[in-house]
Amino acid sequence: MLGDHIRKRRLDLGLFQKQVAERIGVDKTTVYNWECHKSSPQVHQLPAVIRFLGYKPFPSKESFSEKLTAVRRALGLNQTAMARRLGIDPGTLRSWENRKRCPSKKLRRNIGHFLSSRESGFD
Repeated sequence: MLGDHIRKRRLDLGLFQKQVAERIGVDKTTVYNWECHKSSPQVHQLPAVIRFLGYKPFPSKESFSEKLTAVRRALGLNQTAMARRLGIDPGTLRSWENRKRCPSKKLRRNIGHFLSSRESGFD
């Protein structure tokens, strides 16, 4: 779980939860709740968490929909904001992430090129 990654990194650095909270931009209670698995970071908090960790704590993704979702989360975007960046309807993005629909190969390549500058290994 993400809270385990945060706690390990905090302890490795010899930091208090308050110090981690300041680095990430949240309250110390929030860090405590993450570490105790009472809650998880919200999508807009993930970029700061990733910066704190120094790596992306998500398992490698295989399918297009998994990669798309992972990149969106790493960027800290909800589906509406990501769809806006891609120039598509939020419902279309939602259907791609839920594997209900798949973009054409050409569109998939274009999206892959767009996102590759933000996330390596997205092809």
